[in-house]
Amino acid sequence: MIVSIRMLRPRPFRHLLLEWYQSARRELPWRETRDPWRILLSEVMLQQTRVAAVVPFYERFIERYPDPLALAQAPEAEYLALWSGLGYYARARNLWRAARAIAFLGRFPQTFGGIRLLPGVGDYTAAAVASIAFGLPHAVLDGNVVRVLSRLTAEAGDVRATSVRARLKEIAQTLLDRRRPGDFNQALMELGATVCLPKNPQCLLCPLREHCLARAQGIEDQLPVLPRRREAVKLSVVLCLVERQGRVLMRQRGAGEKRLAGFWELPEARFLPAAERREKLGEFRHSITRHDYLIEVWRTAPVKAPKGFHWIAADELPRLPLATTARKALAVAGQPVPETPA
Repeated sequence: MIVSIRMLRPRPFRHLLLEWYQSARRELPWRETRDPWRILLSEVMLQQTRVAAVVPFYERFIERYPDPLALAQAPEAEYLALWSGLGYYARARNLWRAARAIAFLGRFPQTFGGIRLLPGVGDYTAAAVASIAFGLPHAVLDGNVVRVLSRLTAEAGDVRATSVRARLKEIAQTLLDRRRPGDFNQALMELGATVCLPKNPQCLLCPLREHCLARAQGIEDQLPVLPRRREAVKLSVVLCLVERQGRVLMRQRGAGEKRLAGFWELPEARFLPAAERREKLGEFRHSITRHDYLIEVWRTAPVKAPKGFHWIAADELPRLPLATTARKALAVAGQPVPETPA
């Protein structure tokens, strides 16, 4: 069923949503500012990452890099170390490139098109920054908004299909409160994040429940329609904790490697075929896209460092960009590394 935009009655819709947002919104550090740099940083960090995980990283990052110029002048190892543990590290490198572009321009771009041209910035991020920082009338369409709108309209199509997303974007743009576009966008995202949940939506708490066709039809748990996920590839890896005189054997990934170039990691057993495994310290699971890893951590007898490996003192580790698997492995071994560089 394709719903006419007019059926949603934009005026009462906006009023109910914004009134709810005023009282129900979470207090988050990036909501206390209209600084486009801080808003951009929050949006980049929030991509595929939970709010609770982002807050401490955001606060540390903005303290170290309060403006684009500060990040633009930072060495790669420094900002990657500060990002270490947040994951999806291409975001950090793109943010650094964006900071350099802003520094070159001499100011933050103030149009949707200008923001969209920044490295790593797509339509969603550009719309979020443009509306929140500059009050420009651009609707956002992230996963939370897609879920809310697909239920409101009882959208029966695959929400990842181009035609369906275009339809939902048109609805979002029509509903947008042009007097308060930033608040409207944040309210719709907040509703999806806290009430219109992927599973067990809290319909009785929703300010838009009387507008929702999915609820009226009793199909809110069936929407949005998503393509069937392919099964994850299960893999096993053994990481070695090799210590000598208070130092840990580590490997830095090369610039030519596809993932995590420049990051430091514990050696995999395949790199140390002759090393004697002395004690299994534990194991953990780690997922990357469609790959599900079971990672064992073993204490291994000291060996001669192979080419490309280095002995790193324990107090140096917080200053290095560590791969998430290295952090998890060291924590399993009882040697957790602080997320904030010393």
